[in-house]
Amino acid sequence: MDRDSATQPAGQALIEQPQANLPDGPVVVSVCITCKTADGGAVVGPEMYAAVQAAIGKDDANVAVRAVQCLSVCKRPATVAVTSPDGYTFLFGDLQTESGTAALVSFVQSYQKADFGLVPWRERAEVLRKGMVARVPPIRWSPDDGRAPK
Repeated sequence: MDRDSATQPAGQALIEQPQANLPDGPVVVSVCITCKTADGGAVVGPEMYAAVQAAIGKDDANVAVRAVQCLSVCKRPATVAVTSPDGYTFLFGDLQTESGTAALVSFVQSYQKADFGLVPWRERAEVLRKGMVARVPPIRWSPDDGRAPK
């Protein structure tokens, strides 16, 4: 007889707590450093990368900020992707350095606490709601009916 069954009254089943499906591994924030302004003038990517790196980069060992070459959203600079090994990938465009960086800091914190990194719409800053380019489900999570996790 194990300890749990010895202390539980007869006829009562254990209620199993739901398991959280938090993103596994580090959250990776990829910032396009080749993004240029919409008119093709100034390169805005390096400024966005520097701001995100300064805001997030070294404060949390579970977050990696990296510079990447072109995320192919050239009509919507600056562009940033947020992902993790077992979490959703979010791609955002039209980000301004100051407002986008602040929104990303908050988003990453929510992402780390959300099942599969699926941050609820209401928890996303307005700039991220408007700047949403794509939301890609994790590769290992794919129910037959295609629904989002609950």
